[in-house]
Amino acid sequence: MYIPTFDDMLAAHTRIKPYIHRTPVLTSSYLNDLTGAQLFFKCENFQKAGAFKVRGASNAVFGLSDADAQKGVCTHSSGNHALSLSYAAGRRGIPCNVVMPRTAPQAKKDAVTGYGGIITECDPSTTSREAVFADVQAATGGNFVHPYNDPRVIAGQGTCSFELIEQMHADHGGGLDMVVAPIGGGGMISGTCLTLSHIAPDTQIIAAEPAQADDACRSFRAGHIIADDAPETVADGLKVPLRDLTWHFVSNHVTDILTASEDDIIDAMKLTWKRMKIVMEASSAVPLATILKNKDRFAGKRIGVIITGGNVDLDLLPWLK
Repeated sequence: MYIPTFDDMLAAHTRIKPYIHRTPVLTSSYLNDLTGAQLFFKCENFQKAGAFKVRGASNAVFGLSDADAQKGVCTHSSGNHALSLSYAAGRRGIPCNVVMPRTAPQAKKDAVTGYGGIITECDPSTTSREAVFADVQAATGGNFVHPYNDPRVIAGQGTCSFELIEQMHADHGGGLDMVVAPIGGGGMISGTCLTLSHIAPDTQIIAAEPAQADDACRSFRAGHIIADDAPETVADGLKVPLRDLTWHFVSNHVTDILTASEDDIIDAMKLTWKRMKIVMEASSAVPLATILKNKDRFAGKRIGVIITGGNVDLDLLPWLK
């Protein structure tokens, strides 16, 4: 198992710069007053393809040799990695095949096909996803870019917190006491661990997870990976389990994993839309939901909050159900 290094993250930062946005850091005095903390939102919902995952996907795609790139790339994903890999592959002019759960949001499926990706659907479980993917990869011969358990992907995701710390010192008066980010398979958290352990080692890393898909939290408490096959949560991007590479970073660098209920997540999502006037998906609301649920823990602190994506099906907003 190759563990990506800080130098890998720096190389990714240079490699992907032409293909991504340097997303803004926004604040809300209302949410600061509500939580008792200073919150700094790194808005990856404004990222190319609408999600942070374009960082890791672009690093993987543009890191391929010309010979390896000829057969294209392939992956399995509930949405944001699929559309991000399709975007990056399209920019390089190579094929991209993705396996997606049939229950994935239509907005994300539409984005995949819009970027030129080819979708094969599967049942909404990790077992089905991986079985169908094995058939697709065998048929296409594409280079497998795992959604999160891939050194190239983790190095790319680490560029988000690298930017965040740069922006904090340049524009917001210094560093952070904590960074809070969602956790599903652990790609973003692993990249955050990779970067912050080198440039901001005193900054605590808190992972936020839906209570109905809390396998990472249970893994963290137990000291080994516990994988759920098909959890149900409104945070559709956080249903997948940790793997060996992401577990390495979580077990060594994460301070704690906190959970939020479905109602907490929906309320935080709606609150952010209302007060910050930005579109973000339910998975992105989990960090704020955990902060609101644990105000005493965060009060008086400078908190970086990573808003991971904004790919929402506007016909299926969770508070309209």
